[in-house]
Amino acid sequence: MTTTGAIAEAGARGAPSGPWWWARRRSMALDVALALVSVLECVLEGVQFADEHGLPGVLGAVVGIPAGASLLLRRRWPVAVVLVSIAITPAEMGFLLSIVGLYTLAASEVPRRITAVLAGASLAGTLIVTFVRFQQDMAQDGYQPGFWVVVAFTVAMALGLTAPPVLLGLYVGARRRLVDSLRERADGLERELSLLADRAEERAVWARNEERTRIAREMHDVVAHRVSLMVVHAAALQAVALKDPEKASKNAGLVGDMGRQALTELREMLGVLRTSSDGMVAEKSAAAQTQRLAAVAAVASARVSAGAAGGHDDDGHEDDGGPVGDGPCLDGLADLVGQSRAAGMAVELSVEGEEREYGRRVERTAYRVVQEALTNVHKHAPGAKAQVRLAHREGEVALQVENGPSDGGADAGLPSGGNGLVGMRERVSALGGVFVSGPTEAGGFRVSAVIPDRVRAA
Repeated sequence: MTTTGAIAEAGARGAPSGPWWWARRRSMALDVALALVSVLECVLEGVQFADEHGLPGVLGAVVGIPAGASLLLRRRWPVAVVLVSIAITPAEMGFLLSIVGLYTLAASEVPRRITAVLAGASLAGTLIVTFVRFQQDMAQDGYQPGFWVVVAFTVAMALGLTAPPVLLGLYVGARRRLVDSLRERADGLERELSLLADRAEERAVWARNEERTRIAREMHDVVAHRVSLMVVHAAALQAVALKDPEKASKNAGLVGDMGRQALTELREMLGVLRTSSDGMVAEKSAAAQTQRLAAVAAVASARVSAGAAGGHDDDGHEDDGGPVGDGPCLDGLADLVGQSRAAGMAVELSVEGEEREYGRRVERTAYRVVQEALTNVHKHAPGAKAQVRLAHREGEVALQVENGPSDGGADAGLPSGGNGLVGMRERVSALGGVFVSGPTEAGGFRVSAVIPDRVRAA
């Protein structure tokens, strides 16, 4: 339950609860005290007015008690209190009632035009009563001042009783509204900060999930290709071990090379991950943890924006999108194709267009697509012929890997996790490219991708 709800519930039960309850009690005590003083004043002035005009003094008390007690209603019905004070002005009663009523009216949310009308009526009533009373008093004393002296005294008296409470009420009301507005704004900012914190936490979670997916995809590309070639060479080694020792020795050497390359790449990747993990453990304070999550969210947002717009680093090169080095590039396609040939695959590489340099992420993605496509040929179409086509275009690179049907060669028994095509599509789509894959009419399989290079095109 919120603090406001708890206070409201406690107020409804009538139980004391914090500053809100004490403020209300103080307001009620002040109103009761003012009402008692106003009742006493109205009774005394009412009795005096009744004696001067030959009326029973009880009549003045009967009128003064309810008139003065109306001050209890000043917060709820300020207009009614001012009207009562105007009504008893001819009887020269309720000066405190008039002053407090005008102040409360000016400080309330009553429309300003109503406040101006009632203040003007109170001013006019006070002006008339003061003018008449002043002339009567001067006549009784045998003093006849000039007309303008009477007017000046009357106006000063009327303004002195009316203007100060109205102006003070207007000031207090404006200040109260300003404080309420600032409080609402502060509450709104607090809610907005809470929403931003929640959003930052969501972005941090999203960034962690994206990073896990990217690392899993990278490890799949590294491990799957190298280990697939190792399995193919091991199968060939087993087949020719007794018949052709020289070829068996060559295949054993290739298996060793593939294993060392796979271990090297895995060691580099795990080294980066272990360094990141040690840095995370070192940050134990809550403030550092919050800042780290905020930084992760900011980097993730920047990475998404860079990925959508072809982002680049300080050197003008495209961001590689992760901590695992620069990675392979298109210059290594020939070696990649050579590795598949050494494993017994009949694969050709053809390059069209003028060779050019692309962004790191573009070249790395193109390399991984070809790598995974050849790995799939080893897994699913042993003995099939494959064709790798690379086309350099203005602002983009296009590639295609197509293989024919399997010739019925020995199946190396390579497992398939079903993540190869998904990973290729994710890589190409992240750069705004187009990825298409599917079987061919000849019974083979084709993988095609067009990857834009927005940085170079710009």
